Amino acid sequence: MEDLFSGPGIVVLIIALTTGGWLINNWIRAKHGYDLEDEWGGKTSRADKSAEIEGLRGENAKLVQRLDDHAERLKVLEKIVTERGYSLSDEIEALRRDESSGVPLDTGKRESV
Repeated sequence: MEDLFSGPGIVVLIIALTTGGWLINNWIRAKHGYDLEDEWGGKTSRADKSAEIEGLRGENAKLVQRLDDHAERLKVLEKIVTERGYSLSDEIEALRRDESSGVPLDTGKRESV
């Protein structure tokens, strides 16, 4: 045991104890919200993130509103598509027969009249 306190052993022990104490000190400070110390005794204060948080809250509110708007649009589209009497093929056929555009659509089928 006496060899530990003689020569370079004591220096290593002192460095280990002081480093451990510094780490424990900063851990306690961080846990309770105090400024942290750096290796040279300077203080590092916590960053004020309140402006960033408020910006993110505002952006989140806008995105929630957009999502609600899209949900309303989706409800309207679902209502249109699922309404009784809605037939996409009937509308396409009506457009094919519409000669008011001046360009008849030739689909290769001949209508029987």
